[in-house]
Amino acid sequence: MSFFHELAHQYIDGEWRTGSGSWDIIDFNPYNGEKLAAITVATALEVDQAYRAAERAQQEWAATNPYERRAVLERALRITGERTEEIVEAVIDELGGTRPRAEFEVRGASEVLREAIRQSLRPTGRLLPAVSDGRENRLYRLPVGVIGVISAFNFPFLVTMKSVAPALALGNAVVVKPHQSAPVVGGGLIAKIFEDAGLPAGLLNVLVTDSAEIGDAFIEHPVPKVISFSGSDRVGRHIAATAAGFFKRTILELSGNSALVVLEDADVEYAVQAAVFSRFLYQGQVSMAANRILVDRSVAAEFTERFTAEVAALTSGDPRDPETRIGPVVNALQADALTALVDRAVADGATALVRGRTRGNVVEPTVLTGLPDDSPLLEQEILGPVALLMTFDGEDDAVRIVNDSPYGLSGAVHTGDAERGVRFAQRIVSGMFHVNDSTVQDDPLVAFGGEKTSGVGRLNGEAVVEAFTTQKWLSIQHGRSVFPF
Repeated sequence: MSFFHELAHQYIDGEWRTGSGSWDIIDFNPYNGEKLAAITVATALEVDQAYRAAERAQQEWAATNPYERRAVLERALRITGERTEEIVEAVIDELGGTRPRAEFEVRGASEVLREAIRQSLRPTGRLLPAVSDGRENRLYRLPVGVIGVISAFNFPFLVTMKSVAPALALGNAVVVKPHQSAPVVGGGLIAKIFEDAGLPAGLLNVLVTDSAEIGDAFIEHPVPKVISFSGSDRVGRHIAATAAGFFKRTILELSGNSALVVLEDADVEYAVQAAVFSRFLYQGQVSMAANRILVDRSVAAEFTERFTAEVAALTSGDPRDPETRIGPVVNALQADALTALVDRAVADGATALVRGRTRGNVVEPTVLTGLPDDSPLLEQEILGPVALLMTFDGEDDAVRIVNDSPYGLSGAVHTGDAERGVRFAQRIVSGMFHVNDSTVQDDPLVAFGGEKTSGVGRLNGEAVVEAFTTQKWLSIQHGRSVFPF
């Protein structure tokens, strides 16, 4: 508990502060309802203070030798490794994640830090040919300045680090607004790691607040040049529209409605394992989760029997129990919404092959099939342990069903012929697609993001250089130009 109380503050210009708002955000353990901490919200005043501190610190940071920036990131990586157990415990308490899921997140964040260490030396200038004689063209990569990061509750340590680490490596400053359900894991914890790593004050700031308090001040403030957001497409649409009005760049990782497709030549047993993981990792509260599981009619009976048996055997309950695979969802509101969603689907004609109960915030797994073609469930993101099982007749039918969605984040196809899987994947409109694996994938070297209403822009690898730097053309005329007048 002292761990949460220590980090449950605003972090502005290198100081841990109490917000000046008139109300508190309460940080709860979603499994047992224990109060972890109370955080007085930041106001628009603190938003301005954080951004101004970042603006002041960034200029010197950008001019710092990149080897010095790299050294800070190396220390942050070492500290993360030393505190792995502490971070894992925090994920279990604040997010209701199981230990394997928490360890998975810490490993992912560590890989992001490793890649950021390399990125700190990566941006270089280029010499380009010139039309005019005697001219030298130089193209410089420069940090954009200050970046505002708004992170989600699911995998907040990893997702926040995916923007924070490379942004700092490339010479920027950052202000983070973590999700209310993850103020420590997605905010204070990261600030503490970088503080202890020797990051100069002002370069990383954390504001725990809500739009009910600050409105759009976090987005509209004149200092940040880029807003990096992870969350729902509804909120992302508002952020994109607001930021565009102020000529700000946005990186948006939004909702998904991913499909895992099982072709007739797939290894059914392996496909079942991939489908269970893809749908039920972290209670299905993952944007890349396989909302829809599509199976060729010729193998549907075998797949369905194996899949429902595996799902029914998943243990739900206390995330600290080593046998637990399904812990609590993020809060009671989400638990109630999922329960109502399943009840409505069954009332509309769907069949529940597995029907889970709701106990507090623990929502047991459900498998639905036979949904009407016009069911709204088929087109929405389901952030919970509810799988939609569908059949198709041949590849063309499968492609049609997968693409019949407003989203295009991730997906997977299972087949005995990997190149056939590649050809199938190329027909899908999505930012990411995987052959003979799960829909939930991340790699610090590979561009991560979605198409359609699943987002704009990319993170990871070379993509973050595009996201968090700008280009400046500088020309030098050696000799004299000839002017027409």
